[in-house]
Amino acid sequence: QVQLVESGGGLVQPGGSLRLSCAASGIVVSHTTMAWYRQAQGKQRELVARRGPYGATNYAASVKGRFTISTDNVKNTAYLQMNSLKPEDTAIYYCNSVDQYWGQGTQVTVSS
Repeated sequence: QVQLVESGGGLVQPGGSLRLSCAASGIVVSHTTMAWYRQAQGKQRELVARRGPYGATNYAASVKGRFTISTDNVKNTAYLQMNSLKPEDTAIYYCNSVDQYWGQGTQVTVSS
């Protein structure tokens, strides 16, 4: 049974940083396509970042250069490092694996 558990969300001021974590069980994150999505209030869920099983990454244009997706083999955890945060980054962030499994989401609020 695959389980993804996100953590690390919270309230941060514009220009600040957060690191989201996605602890996985039932899969090996370094051998699996992992992704982060987000859904802002009143908007559709959108892809933020994706990392393939061989390490290739891609990012939404709105976060490129500010966000970084990575994995830790020992902890079997995926991360999303978010820098230079903007109010428009406010959303619920979801961890995803192989376009099939989802975490419960973690709220990120960027506000002064």
